[in-house]
Amino acid sequence: MSNQPEQQAPPVQRLRVRYAKRGRLRFTSHRDFSRAFERAVFRARVPMAYSSGFNPHPRISYAGAAPTGSASEAEYLEIALAEVVDPARIHAALAEALPDGLDVLEVVESPGGALADLLQASRWRIELDRPAEEVAEAVRRFLAEDAVPVERMTKKGLREFDCRAAVVALGSEPVSGDRPGAALDLVLRVTTPAVRPDDVLTGLRQVADLAPEGAPLFTRLAQGPLTDEGSVGDPLSR
Repeated sequence: MSNQPEQQAPPVQRLRVRYAKRGRLRFTSHRDFSRAFERAVFRARVPMAYSSGFNPHPRISYAGAAPTGSASEAEYLEIALAEVVDPARIHAALAEALPDGLDVLEVVESPGGALADLLQASRWRIELDRPAEEVAEAVRRFLAEDAVPVERMTKKGLREFDCRAAVVALGSEPVSGDRPGAALDLVLRVTTPAVRPDDVLTGLRQVADLAPEGAPLFTRLAQGPLTDEGSVGDPLSR
């Protein structure tokens, strides 16, 4: 008779974590981050709940991870615990255990329900090395279109989809300093298939021939429920 896997006790508490990816750490892939986070909860001695089976693993649920190469101020995950603890204690322990650039911003107790269901939209800042007038004209022409089909290679092959339909709001402003040019302020609705900020840049190039010479800098500023006014709410607010 084969040995049966050990059954783990159910979690007694769930915490939701907001964290940032900054600087060079924006190039961390989701897989690399998940490994770094598992090491961090071990070093921080977080009383994690574990899955049952022959290969138990800490119960961590990731939601809405930003594409590799994008900075973010609004990444989210949920952890399940075997003990009831003060969220502030976990915040401090994780902040000390994670490397600079993967920064814990907030830890709160989960009210229940699925975190992923709250992540309905994202707000992005995209810095471009093009004149502000040129970017503003491209935005105007993009928003005037009813549909902007683009193509992207996915795991299921080359897909065509309408990137215009996912855009809730799009504006631009001039920027100066280390990266003179213009910045896009973009609110994207979560859709299937997912429309990414670089898909919107592809759409801007198609409708207005907007082509940055250098690499754009993508930063996710917010992620959460989509309000009636078209803004992005806080998924951790009660």
